[in-house]
Amino acid sequence: MSVPPACYPGRAAIEAYGNGGFRFAGMSHRGSILCLPSGIYAWPPLRAEDISLATLAPALTERDGLDLLLIGSGGVAVAPAWDVRQRFADLGVALESMDTGAACRTYNVLLAEARPVAAALIAVN
Repeated sequence: MSVPPACYPGRAAIEAYGNGGFRFAGMSHRGSILCLPSGIYAWPPLRAEDISLATLAPALTERDGLDLLLIGSGGVAVAPAWDVRQRFADLGVALESMDTGAACRTYNVLLAEARPVAAALIAVN
């Protein structure tokens, strides 16, 4: 039996992060998350090095609804691989990489402004 990935349907601000996970919409999730216009999803990457075009494929699918994808790369800012940056640039979606805390705060501000933003957030302890 196949189990679908964890998902919260819709958009929600990040209420807290740390201890290996996130709080949003009054719920807790352990592990990394991908916040897209369609929902918040469990996301496999554990380290910045795990971020690839394959792990960001859901964001590419929703690119028409995005101007910006924030990358929360863990405890420190690490730029994604060149091919990732180039693909998003080719599609007209800006990429900003920062530590996860900064990405959460920036995501919340832009979400509150109803901006077309998404976030790929690696969990931190």
